[in-house]
Amino acid sequence: MRRRALLLVAFATVVTAAGCANDQSSQGVVTDDVTLAGAWRSNIVFQDGALAGVKDLEFMYAYNAGGTMTESSNYDEAANSSPPAYGIWKQIAPQTFQTKYVFFTTKEPAPGAGSPKGDWWPAGHGVLTETITLSADGQTYTSTIRLATFDTNGAPVAGAGDGTGTGTRIAFEASAK
Repeated sequence: MRRRALLLVAFATVVTAAGCANDQSSQGVVTDDVTLAGAWRSNIVFQDGALAGVKDLEFMYAYNAGGTMTESSNYDEAANSSPPAYGIWKQIAPQTFQTKYVFFTTKEPAPGAGSPKGDWWPAGHGVLTETITLSADGQTYTSTIRLATFDTNGAPVAGAGDGTGTGTRIAFEASAK
């Protein structure tokens, strides 16, 4: 009898623990077999804002399985540009993901500011939000992207814009056997 009571207590404990577990479905996370995690190369075209005139803009992304990401562009080394951006991503629907990443902006110092020629000073930051829809095979995507720009005090500044993107997963080529 005592053994049966212990088994019932153990069973009740396991059922209670399983019911209280912090699984993905209880957090509203959508899952399927297609993931954004990995390395990507994309082409971005802004229809308006400060980047509307840039027709060859490319981004490289690294999406980590834990929900963080890093972005770099082919303009990272251009004057008055920004270094890589850092951010987060999450799945919001099957094959659909949302990202938010932040980068710093710079400006050339005013004449006589005491800075060596070629130095750039902080000017604020930018925030990119992107909604990505993966293809069924998870190897390409389309996206919409929004750029917001802010000064060093966090106030919005001119330059915000909306665009679209297409991306391709970076992968090793299949080897011939």
